Amino acid sequence: MFKSRRRPYRKPSRQLPLPVFLAAIPLVLIILELLARILVGVTGNSAKLDAYEGADPIVTAYCLKFLDKTKQPYDGLPDSGGLAAQRRLAVGYSLVGNQKSNFWRINEQGFRDNNPVPLTKPKNEIRIFLLGGSTAFGQGNVNNQATLASKIEARLNERIAQQKGSPEKYRPKDLPFYKPELEKALSLPPQIREGRYRVINAAVPGYASGNTLAQLALQILPYRPDGIVVLDGYADLMLPSNQAQTDIPHTETFLNNAPGHFWTHLTQQFKHSLTDTYLVKATKYWLLRPQPSVSELSLVATEQTTPLEKHLTTDSAELERRVARYRNHHKQMIGLMAGAKIPLILAVQPEITGRGNSKVSPREQTILQELGLGYRQRMQASYAELAQASQQLQKAFPKNVKTLNFYKLDNDFRNGAFSDAVHLTEEGNAVLAERFYRAITSLPNLQLTPPKPPR
Repeated sequence: MFKSRRRPYRKPSRQLPLPVFLAAIPLVLIILELLARILVGVTGNSAKLDAYEGADPIVTAYCLKFLDKTKQPYDGLPDSGGLAAQRRLAVGYSLVGNQKSNFWRINEQGFRDNNPVPLTKPKNEIRIFLLGGSTAFGQGNVNNQATLASKIEARLNERIAQQKGSPEKYRPKDLPFYKPELEKALSLPPQIREGRYRVINAAVPGYASGNTLAQLALQILPYRPDGIVVLDGYADLMLPSNQAQTDIPHTETFLNNAPGHFWTHLTQQFKHSLTDTYLVKATKYWLLRPQPSVSELSLVATEQTTPLEKHLTTDSAELERRVARYRNHHKQMIGLMAGAKIPLILAVQPEITGRGNSKVSPREQTILQELGLGYRQRMQASYAELAQASQQLQKAFPKNVKTLNFYKLDNDFRNGAFSDAVHLTEEGNAVLAERFYRAITSLPNLQLTPPKPPR
């Protein structure tokens, strides 16, 4: 006979009904929120937590916040940024005037300048406009004085002071008659036009060459510039060829999909309500400490967190179209400035893959590792195409434009030249400013042209 094996008696477990379980979730969250508030109050961190946005203050200050005609944020787009911009026909969008933060100041014309720029130019003022995207704008710089435009301006006015203080070191206005003295005089650096040089930072974060072309034609020319400097290239490589310029993200989608836009509005409101709770803020502040990725820091006109490598194309035909757009827009700029008889400097902007490996800082090495080998290879190939396009423009219009290629910024920087893939530190700005200074002072239109020597 076989003995039957009886299983020990177990009391059946009682599972909570699903409605009760779902109803308990809000109660648990409320209790956790109360506990978080008590903990924050006991530790005395309530003020810090209220001010905490989950990111470095300078990063938040430089994030674009797109506003509609009523100066309200677009539903469905991030609205925590500090730098306000509005949609504007032809140029895509422009910075809102009269705004400031702890790191930048935007004047009433929408330029990054501490003072307004009147249309009527003062008699003794020599105006040079710096155009381009976020690198020219000075993304991440601690103040206006740390930007490229400010450093170029300081260097030019320093040159004027040197000419006045040590005129013997520069080419005289009146050349000597005899050949030995004439040759000696011509070997000296030429004097530049006397006056107060003002370099106006009209760059806008996110701008590609199409935005800059429209801005130059419609907004900048009325200010009667004495020179134009354009620093760009990166945004054109990242922007699909079927787009002529950078625009506010997803606006066309919102306009053509009202139900989807409404759902986005509701989900965004819920997200804001959730992130404003002490529970979420305390978790971020004490535990997570989230840091933006290199992609988020480098691409300023989009909220996407897609790796930068995905914005570059592997299709040679698509790359050719993107570079052709860049070349054609710059060609139109050259024609525009030639007609107005205004000197133009077009510069391919620096990018971290052009730094090489021997002189990079530890921070730059970390950035390069995060970007990955695929990004580095694609970017190096893409910049080679940009450089070729720039050379073609110089060859075709030798008297109307001066082109520069700053891709390989190979100086030995003590603290690094880049803060992310494409934005420069103040030390990087100083080196670039010196190179622009040399290019600007070599422009015949800005030199004191001496009379022709007698035969």
